[in-house]
Amino acid sequence: MRIALVQFASDVDAAANRRTIATALEDVDGGSVDLVVLPEAAMHDFGSPDHDLAAAAEPLDGPFVTFLAEHARRLGATIVAGMFERTDGLPYNTLVVLSPEGSLVATYRKIHLYDSFGYRESERLRPGEIAPATFTVGDTSVGLMTCYDLRFPELARSLMEGTPTPDVLLVPAAWVAGERKLDHWRTLLSARAVENTVYVAAAAQGGDRYTGHSLVVDPWGSIVDEAHDADAVVRADLDPQVVARSREVNPSLANRRMRST
Repeated sequence: MRIALVQFASDVDAAANRRTIATALEDVDGGSVDLVVLPEAAMHDFGSPDHDLAAAAEPLDGPFVTFLAEHARRLGATIVAGMFERTDGLPYNTLVVLSPEGSLVATYRKIHLYDSFGYRESERLRPGEIAPATFTVGDTSVGLMTCYDLRFPELARSLMEGTPTPDVLLVPAAWVAGERKLDHWRTLLSARAVENTVYVAAAAQGGDRYTGHSLVVDPWGSIVDEAHDADAVVRADLDPQVVARSREVNPSLANRRMRST
């Protein structure tokens, strides 16, 4: 499966973000990619702590999802992106998955809100139900996580208990920059890959506020490719035979004696 991770710094102007994404997707050749992943909050940035995300939120049939559907059809690829989903109260931090035909085939509402490092995401957003989400691209099963979810290995493990077992975990993120944060980012992504013998592909926001460093980790824990902090497109071929071989050599999933349920 050919994957492209689009890294950019989103704005609090949703229309401007759509223009930025459209420009970035011009670099993603139609017919040569199966899956395109955009960061968390690609629709609209978090903004300042007092910025009203409820006012910015959109429904699942709103301008952002409609825009993604058009580009999914144009590219003939599945697109995953982060948005703020409108509700009657606080919005959800939601990942949407658009098929190559432009249909909304999956959503994932972020379970673990970022109440950490002095920030309170739960004051502005509501957590999703504990419902791990997967979808398929061709014959490949893909699991979804968002940013802070990365610090909770039980979510990744619960995704691996699905049928079929995912070969890829996606982590769209707006990983806030700071001391040790890049080390945490790389370490946790690699850990999730190694302990689950799975590819992990993380599309992050870049710029001054966020860490950037979108990357792909293989099931052995090796970084396949990685961006820095500027706008970038990271491409990689994810080979199911690499996953199968890693699980043959390191059958840790099969050897487990403790389950998450």
